[in-house]
Amino acid sequence: MGEFRPVSDVLAYLAGSWRVERAVRDLASGAAGHFTGTTVFGPLEDTGPGPLQEPGLLHQESGTFIWQGTPRSAERTLRFLPGQRPGTADVRFSDGRPFHDLDLSSGRYVADHPCSADLYRGEFTVLDEHHWRTVWCVAGPAKDLVLTTDYTRQDTDHTLQDTDYGP
Repeated sequence: MGEFRPVSDVLAYLAGSWRVERAVRDLASGAAGHFTGTTVFGPLEDTGPGPLQEPGLLHQESGTFIWQGTPRSAERTLRFLPGQRPGTADVRFSDGRPFHDLDLSSGRYVADHPCSADLYRGEFTVLDEHHWRTVWCVAGPAKDLVLTTDYTRQDTDHTLQDTDYGP
């Protein structure tokens, strides 16, 4: 699986339900954790005046995070808006703050997100129509982490148009 698969429309590719497996390693302490859950990329909700549905996707992730043997419920919500170029995305936190851009037209993308004195560097790779991965390396005075997340499409009847997913 060393080959990346180009995606011409990132929002069309991500739409649907994905099984999530995430390994978390603290490089400073050696501690490790694991998240298992689901991410659903669905239509954005009504955000007030104007059209009832904003273009883009609402990313809702939920599951169980086990850290040092202790399981906890975990969830997060992100907004994937159409990017500046066709087929790309502008990823934002649920409150609208910018997170990072996303362009999978080559099947691989690296994004940076500064957070206080730490830097989050994410590598996104598309493995095939039903599998993609993110690897976030977090470095700085407060954190030294690697988070590797594998996504597997749950709704395998989801079909993409030729324009959504490259050969």
